[in-house]
Amino acid sequence: MILVKAGGGEAVNWAGLAADIAEVRKTEPVIVIHGAHALRDSLAARLGIPVRKVVSPSGVTSVYTDEEALEVFLMAYPGVANKRIVAQFVRAGVDAVGLCGVDGRLWQARAKKDLLVRENGKTKLLRNNLTGRVDKVNAGLLRLLIEGGYVPVLSAPAISEEGEIVNTDNDGAAAVLAEQMGIERLVFLFEAPGLLKDPARPETLIPRIARGSLDEFMGFAEDRMKKKLLGVKRAFEGGAKEVYFGDGRRERPLQDALAGLGTVIR
Repeated sequence: MILVKAGGGEAVNWAGLAADIAEVRKTEPVIVIHGAHALRDSLAARLGIPVRKVVSPSGVTSVYTDEEALEVFLMAYPGVANKRIVAQFVRAGVDAVGLCGVDGRLWQARAKKDLLVRENGKTKLLRNNLTGRVDKVNAGLLRLLIEGGYVPVLSAPAISEEGEIVNTDNDGAAAVLAEQMGIERLVFLFEAPGLLKDPARPETLIPRIARGSLDEFMGFAEDRMKKKLLGVKRAFEGGAKEVYFGDGRRERPLQDALAGLGTVIR
């Protein structure tokens, strides 16, 4: 089984990915997790709702999520983006089912309403942050879909133990899902050739990384890439064997990534 985590940038080639999945799933099941940050930001701007990005003391960027921000998130991720992606897959002959972490308690998260951030050189505590970290996956529901011949297409948000909708990190959720379903191969697709030493220079692609050396490459990761590497570390700790970083803009994004035309971590 392969778990594909595709980023939410505007340039991701969803038609190409759908065609790839139509081929790959002939020999092994596929689960897809998608982002939608570009659509979220566009919707927020049209609605006049600012997206507040914050940085943790460890340097990880995230979005502060209050009730208003969560409403925009729900419109973008499990709403417009998810259904457009499912429709794209259906056009490619893939029977896809779109769900978010709330449905069937698919992703259960431990709520974290207090958030430490660094702003203007100072550490601050932000309260009433509607986020959580996924710690439990409804693997039975996913297996039912896969056994029925469907491709699950998943996105945040998650549901807390108390039944509250919470924003969550898709990369971290992917790691937990892989662990709890015994998935050994993960593919991350985004708008870059792979992990780069210099994000502004595609020719600085890092083609191979030994799993035990991941910490040495954290310095090359910026913004969302840092979250991906943290998710990769967690996936390996959970039993993953191989992780691929690939360019989601390519004509055959998934098959090219699996062929090693990006960054391979094993």
